[in-house]
Amino acid sequence: MSSEQDPGPAADPQRRPRDADTEMPDRPSTAAAEPPSAAPQSINGNASSSFDPATQEQRSTANQTTLIERQQQQEQKEKTPPPAPGPRAARLQALFASTAKHTLDKINKDNFAACFPTVAAKAPHTLEFVQRQMVERLGGLWNKEFETIMANRQVVARLNELEALVADATRRRMDSTDPSSPPVAPHTLPAATILQAHLRPHLQTHRTRLTTLLQTTRSANAQLWDEIQSQRAEMEALVADVEKAVHDMDGANELLSEVVDEIAVETRAADGDVRAVLDRNIGG
Repeated sequence: MSSEQDPGPAADPQRRPRDADTEMPDRPSTAAAEPPSAAPQSINGNASSSFDPATQEQRSTANQTTLIERQQQQEQKEKTPPPAPGPRAARLQALFASTAKHTLDKINKDNFAACFPTVAAKAPHTLEFVQRQMVERLGGLWNKEFETIMANRQVVARLNELEALVADATRRRMDSTDPSSPPVAPHTLPAATILQAHLRPHLQTHRTRLTTLLQTTRSANAQLWDEIQSQRAEMEALVADVEKAVHDMDGANELLSEVVDEIAVETRAADGDVRAVLDRNIGG
């Protein structure tokens, strides 16, 4: 009973017990006071020998460029307006709000009074103030963390995409099925049909690409065939010209063979006359 009559130093609201885990030290330690930008010393103690001003300047420039790029990306994200939440995103936000409110409602005055009976009996207004501050603080932290997760994970945009996919699937099902007959459940289809349904878009894309490539190859082959035909015609014309020239040469040879003997006799006679004239001129 002496603890209720004389609470002692621990019951004094102006004094708080010293906690070795949460109390800040009176002065920083040597490791904390050391600047983080200090260059690490080498094993031999020659720190100045490994210092390169050019390298340090390049690192500083790279760090500044990275910071500028991050700031620009952050500014672009802030300028981009967030998408309007769809039904699923709105339901998720409402569910989180109701769950958080239901959880925070558990932190009421009665629970606080049961946990702190002495403070509830002697300072109920202080306990009520602490309870209200705690609820507001927790609610603000939860909402901020929830908004951060929603923004980083792009939950609203992806849920909106899911809404569009569901609406598109519903429209396709209604268009492809007969109103008089019930639709077939996907899980009742055979594996081959499901596999074809999944592979059909990819195969269709490849088929279109291969068809375009085949048409291009056919056009190139037709052009090459025309070039080959023109080259063959040119070669045949050249061969005909060569054969005609050979035929003319054969005819000329036949004509020369008839007068070659006479030309040889005349040539020998002319050669003898020329030699006689030369001998006479030399002897004279």
